[in-house]
Amino acid sequence: MRETIQAVAIIPARGGSKGIPRKNLQEVGGIPLIGRSVLAARGARHVQAVYVSTDDAEIASVAQEYGAQIIWRPAELATDTASSESALLHALEMLREHGSEVELIVFIQCTSPFVEPQDIDAMIEKMQEEQADCIFTVTPFHGFLWKSDAQLGAVGVNHDRAVRPRRQERAPQFLETGAVYVMRTGGFLRTRHRFFGRVLMYEVPPERSIEIDEPADLFVANAIEQWFKVQARKRDLPARIEALVFDFDGVFTDNRVIVLQDGTEGVVCDRGDGWGIAQLRQQGIPMVVISTETNPVVEARCRKLGIPCLIGVRNKRSTLHGWLQQNGISAENVVYVGNDVNDLECMREVGCAVAPADAHPEVRQVAHIILDSCGGRGALRELAELIIESNRVSEGKGQRSQEQEEV
Repeated sequence: MRETIQAVAIIPARGGSKGIPRKNLQEVGGIPLIGRSVLAARGARHVQAVYVSTDDAEIASVAQEYGAQIIWRPAELATDTASSESALLHALEMLREHGSEVELIVFIQCTSPFVEPQDIDAMIEKMQEEQADCIFTVTPFHGFLWKSDAQLGAVGVNHDRAVRPRRQERAPQFLETGAVYVMRTGGFLRTRHRFFGRVLMYEVPPERSIEIDEPADLFVANAIEQWFKVQARKRDLPARIEALVFDFDGVFTDNRVIVLQDGTEGVVCDRGDGWGIAQLRQQGIPMVVISTETNPVVEARCRKLGIPCLIGVRNKRSTLHGWLQQNGISAENVVYVGNDVNDLECMREVGCAVAPADAHPEVRQVAHIILDSCGGRGALRELAELIIESNRVSEGKGQRSQEQEEV
């Protein structure tokens, strides 16, 4: 008995690659390219199954770790000259042999690291609504293209060289990104090509259109990924930060204690964090440390940084509520930085919970923002820079809005 599947994602990923050795296993944002494609496909609501077509055991193993099923591709279909279409046709043949009929093929290329599940869902929905046969990802293109002519020299391809219209005066043009193609299986089997019948375009922003072909592309993609991460963190910050509340151990320190022979305890702090706290103080943001510790070193460090501290606290949640009420501060506008399980209640109460990179796993799960730096090793400076940059952007937007109103 045959099973009909509405949409199946097929990700070709052969082992050989000349431009970048083992390209499909290279990482962007700490995740292999093949893993990023599998996660995007698995996250799409309209995709029922995800298959990776490969000839490589390591790629197969990594793809399975991220949740894909494997279709083993014969060597003759994994050469430099073999087309992607040949891999798709082979995959469909294997699925049919196992009793599966597929209505829609979602062809994803793992050289495009920034495919989002919502892209795939939106493409399928648009294709169905407009009764198209296939759809593919594009990005806006505004460049002037040229070609070389033996007699004329440089010749304009998409423009008259004597006319240089402004961007807004030119007809929209789009560049194929190579990331995702969705096709009706019947038409694909008939034409053996990814474009047939009524073809639609699905637009993605330029910053998500990069393809990994050369080593430099990996560097650029990782920089873009870091930029995405920072933008996401800014969005998680309260629109208006009324207060910053900190735990001490594991936030101002690396969570270790230095014990001298007379029993005196000391901690190691980061001078960069001190700079960050000073910058936040200049921003006029109220701050407080709430700690269960009774060690005098907590008071000494807070005094040096000019931050009030509440030490020897038994119930952090109750103490937090009391401090907020006393200062007329709304919890939804508070950023709380903690690293251990005794911070969980407070982190769940505030508008934005922040955790250093080495925080307890349970803390990382509830945190809105997980910093790249560890406690006592620049975490607070990183947070300060994030807040300052976010405030700068907000002020810039406000100023532009005011200028527009005045105009």
